[in-house]
Amino acid sequence: MKDLLRALLKVALVLAALGVVGMALVYAYRFAFPPQSATTTAVNVPQVDFSRCGSPGSGLDPTDLAYAFQLQQYQDLLEKPASADRSEVNFTVEEGELPVDVTERLAKEGLIENPDAFLLLLKCRHAAERIQAGDHTMRRNMTMDEVILSLQRGTTRGVAITIRPGWRAEQIADYLATMNLPQFDKQEFLDIAQEGGADFAFLQDRPRNGSPGLEGYLFPETYEVLQGITAPQIINRLLSEFDQRVTPDMRAQAAQEGLTLQEAITLASIVERETVKPDEAPLIASVYLNRIRAKTYLNADPTVQYAIGYVTENKQWWKTPVTLEEYQHVDSPYNTYLHPGLPPGPIAAPSMNSILAVLNPAQTDYFYFLATGDGGHVFARTLEEQNANLAKYGYAAPPQQ
Repeated sequence: MKDLLRALLKVALVLAALGVVGMALVYAYRFAFPPQSATTTAVNVPQVDFSRCGSPGSGLDPTDLAYAFQLQQYQDLLEKPASADRSEVNFTVEEGELPVDVTERLAKEGLIENPDAFLLLLKCRHAAERIQAGDHTMRRNMTMDEVILSLQRGTTRGVAITIRPGWRAEQIADYLATMNLPQFDKQEFLDIAQEGGADFAFLQDRPRNGSPGLEGYLFPETYEVLQGITAPQIINRLLSEFDQRVTPDMRAQAAQEGLTLQEAITLASIVERETVKPDEAPLIASVYLNRIRAKTYLNADPTVQYAIGYVTENKQWWKTPVTLEEYQHVDSPYNTYLHPGLPPGPIAAPSMNSILAVLNPAQTDYFYFLATGDGGHVFARTLEEQNANLAKYGYAAPPQQ
């Protein structure tokens, strides 16, 4: 029993000693490292609207806070427009264009003052991935926030362009150059139209000795296009319209008439330039088809006028007055007074009415026609009938057909 008491006493003494040592260590630590009084450090948070940062619906993350602190140095620029000019500018974002490249171009256009600040704001708002490709109509006096919103909304503005039947490629280019199409390059358009660089199956069927250009295939119609459309894009749009509107059945009809598609469109372009009266087109088509089958001269004024080209004196694409003697000196494969049959290719953009007139011509034995001066024509089967019409309508000498 005594032994048990002695053991318990020893344990108690050891515990007491350990307690004393522990207390000593605590006091020594406090003496060496006195506690600091609690203080509050003020954080200078940048004056940035944090509600505009972060991903939509997910709030801020630490990266957004870092961007916000960096934006503090540009605080004066964030709500300041780059210009006081209220005029509008069309700005096009290309598909797949990087935000940094978009930013650089915005700065070059004078739509933002500081590209670094704009990029930070884009990142802070997680807006870079929401930039919409396409055309954006902006004002020069927009703030950075407004520019970002415009890029996200894709505020595109369409332009209605009308390609008129009977226009040649140069006239189409001249017209497009007057429209509000800042990315359109007239010379580029003409180069493509003349060289024929387009990948459409119907263009591959053209004869090797024919015209390589796109004349006649730039389908006349009213189109709604984006302001940022380029020359190649416009040409592709016009050719696509032709491809859709001139159906496989219509192309088969041309073959039944003994014409290739190129020949049918060439003849349709001549018909288009000969008359302003749609109901006359099948009759005029019948005259030319009769001459083609007879393997003789078409004697078509529009083909020679196409070869003559632009007339500086009267600033138009049709020389007037003109004489048959002048036609004899126009050295061109398009001069159907000198070369029998069809010219090498179309001379203008034919309307659907003229194309259908060639595919469904009037069944006649007319070989001549004559302008009556009121936009219409009178037709004749024989040279005698033609001469009688010449006298009736006051022509001094045979004018054309």
